Amino acid sequence: MERIYLDNSATTTLSPEVLNAMMPALTSVYGNSASIHSFGREASNLIDQSRDVIAETINAKSNEIYFTSSGSEANSMAIVGIAYANRNHGNHIITSKIEHESVLNACRFLEKNGFQVTYLNVDENGLINFTELLHAINPNTILISIMSANNELGTIQYIKAIAQTAKEKNIIFHTDAVQLYGHMDIDVQDMNIDALTISAHKIYGPKGAGALYVRNDVKIDPIIFGGNQERNKRGGTCNTAGIVGLAKACEIATRDMRANNHKLRQLSEYFTTKLSEEVEHIVINANIRQKLPNIISVTFIGVDGESLLTKLDMNGVAVSTGSACTSNSLTVSHVMKAIGLSNDNARSTIRFSIGKNNSYEELDRAIAIIKKSVEELREYSSTFGSKTRKRKGA
Repeated sequence: MERIYLDNSATTTLSPEVLNAMMPALTSVYGNSASIHSFGREASNLIDQSRDVIAETINAKSNEIYFTSSGSEANSMAIVGIAYANRNHGNHIITSKIEHESVLNACRFLEKNGFQVTYLNVDENGLINFTELLHAINPNTILISIMSANNELGTIQYIKAIAQTAKEKNIIFHTDAVQLYGHMDIDVQDMNIDALTISAHKIYGPKGAGALYVRNDVKIDPIIFGGNQERNKRGGTCNTAGIVGLAKACEIATRDMRANNHKLRQLSEYFTTKLSEEVEHIVINANIRQKLPNIISVTFIGVDGESLLTKLDMNGVAVSTGSACTSNSLTVSHVMKAIGLSNDNARSTIRFSIGKNNSYEELDRAIAIIKKSVEELREYSSTFGSKTRKRKGA
């Protein structure tokens, strides 16, 4: 059975170009970049070159890029590090109810340590309300963190406008751009972004590598302690190969952005249209005009999402019921609840995320499997659900 991978928002395959770029750092350039001898300097040079590449893609300065082990670490570093470094100016943070768990959990940590956090509501498409944002700001607000694009819905926030609001109020603005990066041009100067998170494995790079951009005049404390790596902001031996892979993935994502987006948009429109024709009683979540081209959130009315996911997996189709970071949890997706779905409909929602390596033929096969699986689950539910209701009523 040839498997079909439709979970590219969870992670992507490693690009051959990226792997080739990483090979020297995996084989011949093996020194510790913090060492002063020639082996260390070779590794350090690769890291410096990578920093230059990534900075250029977002119009930042090279010394504003800090390397981390992941997007989650970068988010934690941004939220906690900025909050603690600036607490003499206030203790209030604003975020949204649909952020990645790494942001929400960092905020919950801060709440336990004397900070106040406002979690903004979103509408049925996952967009925040600007009026609510303005009302939430107070004299103690030091940080606003709103994700650029949601990992379950694909909804793209109006980041430039939010950042401009933060700037006018002299508030630091951070955005989790893990899902957006590679799909839209990002200019941190023009967009007034003070801090921004990216991750390698979402853009066909290696797992275990991420980066945080922090504008030079923004104060940030380290959350990982060790040596003086990353200009004393993040201790620990640098992952040279991962950093090189991240930089190459960023270079390719920027280079191929237009072509990839065009393909992904066509594939997604084809998938959405055909799925709607073939499968009854489904709802496509989020506004297609304000979302990423690769993420499709579908509610299958009356079908248990976990059961459908399992059935699809058994038939070779990989999808998700939400964020990969919370997929082992049986709780209802906080994103689906935030956009107003009932618990039943939230549990009936599947995320399909298409990648640049997917084909129309794969989508056709996937839709046929989805249709058959949904029909079987609905028939099972109808048959055994009615028997259970009769026994309870007897």
